Amino acid sequence: MPWLFGRKKSTEEGVKRTRDAWFGRVVRLFHTRGLGEETWEELEETLVSADVGMRTTQAILGRVRELVKAREGKATAEDAVQALREEMTAALGEVSEGVAGLLEGKEARPKPLVVLVVGVNGSGKTTSIAKLARYFQEQGGQVLLGAGDTFRAAAIDQLQVWGQRLGAEVVAHQQGGDPAAVAFDALQAGVARSADVVIIDTAGRLHSKQNLMDELRKVRRVLSRLDPSAPHLTLLVLDATTGQNGLAQARAFTEAVACDGVVLAKLDGTAKGGVVFSIRQELGVPVLFIGTGEKAEDLSPFNPQQFVEALLSPTGVETAA
Repeated sequence: MPWLFGRKKSTEEGVKRTRDAWFGRVVRLFHTRGLGEETWEELEETLVSADVGMRTTQAILGRVRELVKAREGKATAEDAVQALREEMTAALGEVSEGVAGLLEGKEARPKPLVVLVVGVNGSGKTTSIAKLARYFQEQGGQVLLGAGDTFRAAAIDQLQVWGQRLGAEVVAHQQGGDPAAVAFDALQAGVARSADVVIIDTAGRLHSKQNLMDELRKVRRVLSRLDPSAPHLTLLVLDATTGQNGLAQARAFTEAVACDGVVLAKLDGTAKGGVVFSIRQELGVPVLFIGTGEKAEDLSPFNPQQFVEALLSPTGVETAA
């Protein structure tokens, strides 16, 4: 799938802090300590410290140890690293063909494609929406934005500024307005103007889980009046720097609406990028994009193989004497 081939350089830059702080140590351990019990214990501690998560770490290392054991004492450090690479990639799962097809821009994509974006305030949601708009524009699509986070005036203003920069129309109401009404008007405008993609922002406050669920469900219900299949994609923006703490907040959104995938913002700003594995395992949804900077073009389709390769780069590996 063409969409899955992310920007390799951006991925490498995005995981640099995580690799330097944690995963570079993983590779060195195999080469300098061998495959004894102490190595496995230190590996577990390292992966958990990188926010991979205890349950996921134990599952991955358990399978790697089985593969190494099957070699009956003949496994090398590189065999262990390769097994770890394969198990980490497998743990990140695959993107469904339906979701990948919508992101690739196939001819069968609905017009307009309706993308609902959810996430906690401060997660980088508004900036991620701008990056998504740029992503779809690079495919040649006309994008319209809906400022549905009416709780924060700053969110409306920020989206309008991005809209001006990107040349994308923004449908907005006054602060405190009904988010569902904004979503309805945005989709209606998208249809009238023959837009290819309509991206709708939503409230990011966790004032009450029940209120949040009710509000998001109302937005989806109102959109379906104009297009029974809308929204076609629901994306959760998650701040990589919040690590395991962010997962607890994000779970409220995945419970409120069925999310198709995650946009992981600020990956370049954390040394605990192992949270990508926790996202997949704990939330049950794939990471679709990673944010690696503040500019509109600093968004890359997430490629699990590229991500793992970048984490386990052999840079700085020392071989045992």
